[in-house]
Amino acid sequence: MAWRWWIVLLWAGAIVLLFRHLGDVPLRDWDEALVARVAEEISLRPFPTNLLPTLWDQPYLNKPPLLHALIGWAIGVWRHTAGSEGLRQVPPEWLVRAIPALGSSLIVPLVALVQSRLRPADRVATICTAAVALTLLPLMRHGRLAMLDGSLISAMALQWWALLSLPPTPSPTQRQGWGLVAGAAGSAILLLKAPTSLPLLVGACLLLAWERRWTPRQWIPLLVWIGIGLLPGLLWHGWHLLERGPEAFTMWGRQGLARVVSPIEGHSGGWIIPVLEVLEGGWPWLSLWPFAMLTALQQRRSRWGFWRLGLTLLTAAAVLPLRTQLPWYSHLLWPSFALSVGPLLAQLMQRSGGTSKLANRLLLVVPCFWIVVGAGLLAVRGQISVPGAVTIPVALALVVGGGLLTSPTLRWRQWGAAALIALLWCALFNLFANPIWLWELSEQWSVQPAAAWLEPLTSGGGPPPLLLQGNERPSLNWYLGQEVTTGSKARRQLRTSIQERLVLSTSDPSKPQLSCNRIEQAKQTSQRGPDLYRCKPS
Repeated sequence: MAWRWWIVLLWAGAIVLLFRHLGDVPLRDWDEALVARVAEEISLRPFPTNLLPTLWDQPYLNKPPLLHALIGWAIGVWRHTAGSEGLRQVPPEWLVRAIPALGSSLIVPLVALVQSRLRPADRVATICTAAVALTLLPLMRHGRLAMLDGSLISAMALQWWALLSLPPTPSPTQRQGWGLVAGAAGSAILLLKAPTSLPLLVGACLLLAWERRWTPRQWIPLLVWIGIGLLPGLLWHGWHLLERGPEAFTMWGRQGLARVVSPIEGHSGGWIIPVLEVLEGGWPWLSLWPFAMLTALQQRRSRWGFWRLGLTLLTAAAVLPLRTQLPWYSHLLWPSFALSVGPLLAQLMQRSGGTSKLANRLLLVVPCFWIVVGAGLLAVRGQISVPGAVTIPVALALVVGGGLLTSPTLRWRQWGAAALIALLWCALFNLFANPIWLWELSEQWSVQPAAAWLEPLTSGGGPPPLLLQGNERPSLNWYLGQEVTTGSKARRQLRTSIQERLVLSTSDPSKPQLSCNRIEQAKQTSQRGPDLYRCKPS
């Protein structure tokens, strides 16, 4: 089978993983619920004013609207198909997540295409790079969410592929075509996470310039075509500035550059957060990464070694200095990780391509390590909370794959690599059939019972105003279709209001001047939610 068909097959495997039971769990706070609400408001407003995003009819200044607009288009098609019934329903979770999942799936073929430019003669390394990306838990798990990060790294990889596709002496047509693709990818990043776009593009161009393939005069036409490709993103930001004035800079300032110099909303931790995310999420491929970096250093004068080091440093420089850190910021690190590790998996199979016989022998320690870890996982599988349908395929992948990769016969080593990838894929397939794949939901009470309580109260003139005694929950707003008042504002309204209120609270909010009756009680769970009270002034 031609190597391109292997990439298509692995891409299909990614699509299956990303769409498996996609709508079985509710939307997550914060990002998913916010993305969904902005997308729904886009779907309800006419073009082109809907391209100036809003949240609860107020200007949304957090992120540009490319992904929100695509999700909004999908919601519009769904409402048109469902008719009047769809207008009364909350769009299903699978629909909100489908477009981000499809965008995230592109990282598998794109990272393989990037590798094919770095190692054009090594098709096995290209296939192995796509296989590593397919079996990385953070890539597949976060790619299933209605968030921007999966599509962001796909656009970043597209930009790398375009720049690396330029030959040493590009023709005007090649400069035009690949320059436009690189610029269009930059536009996509501008319309996903604006502050990330220019550092990534400038960094990739600097790496290209460092190779000293072209004279400055040859660079000018390429930069012009890249600039033309950037126009859609730049024009939207210019229009946004004209329409909304200085507040348009919020997504560049407070939501962008400010995260480099100060922690926002308590999300601190510095470089240690993304490092821990990589240490937790990179298995089993993390054990190959030190050998990959050592090989890259030894081969730094080759294009492959130079770009592996350069892209690793570029993405690390975009993530590690941030003072505001969230777990998914480390998503930018995974494409360069797959590019580094993929050739090492190929080297384990082929027993060639290393810098020395000693390096090849040291690399054989990794499959032996996998065998030990897999055997240990089989021994303790009953003592960990992860289902056996997940742990057993992982353990078998390490034992069987690692064992076959130590064979002196090439055909057995090839079967070992295939077994390793297939069983890791099966483990992810089983994980995503279980609600535990979105384990953050277990850290907070479920908002869906509270939303169900409000449905019978919507007859007639609608329910009384709803207050939440606690932290804001954007997912509750999404499922209710209204913005719920929370925090100090909710307490003030409850204290001063002269009208009836519905209150979600973990304790009875009654006061001398306020009479409250509990009308719904939360179920006893590990994260018990609030009860629903009807409160009237005494």
